[in-house]
Amino acid sequence: MAHSSLQTIRDEHMALAAMLRALGGLMDCGPGDEPERYFDVMRATLFYIDEFPERKHHPKESQLLFPQIARRSGECQDVLERLEKDHAGSERAVRELQHMLLAWELVGDSRRQVFEEAARKYLQQYQSHMQLEDSVILPLAEKVLDEADWLLLDAAFASNCDPLTGKYPRDPIYDRLFTRIVRNRASD
Repeated sequence: MAHSSLQTIRDEHMALAAMLRALGGLMDCGPGDEPERYFDVMRATLFYIDEFPERKHHPKESQLLFPQIARRSGECQDVLERLEKDHAGSERAVRELQHMLLAWELVGDSRRQVFEEAARKYLQQYQSHMQLEDSVILPLAEKVLDEADWLLLDAAFASNCDPLTGKYPRDPIYDRLFTRIVRNRASD
């Protein structure tokens, strides 16, 4: 039986992976002749990561999915602990990136390398995190969770509605943010 929460998680992972690739691509291109546009898109992208995955996606995994799997199975406890540790530090990490980006923008190129090194490390860790969830945790969830678990998870994740997945109407609260990111990325 297909569970809507698993599809929501996978869709959100794909949307976030695309956003992370875009962030990496922006760094590869650098600010060029349009630093204002570059920093605007970078700020908007980091804000999205902080606003949606950190505040809506991760808490549901940490508070619902991971504990249910841990209760139902002794498998992968070390993986669950690692993922939970990632979640605990990821909100702080994206906020530190936002600060480092602002420092680069306001102070100048003397801060660029620090930002770029931290951002590339963050991107690699985030991609590794999602790959571990997709390849280990979600298949284990399908194997060990019962129907009551799925009802709870499906209901909880149904409220996420990340517009970047392309499955939901654009949320007016985030519409300006997404328009800014897409408009500026499309002109690259």
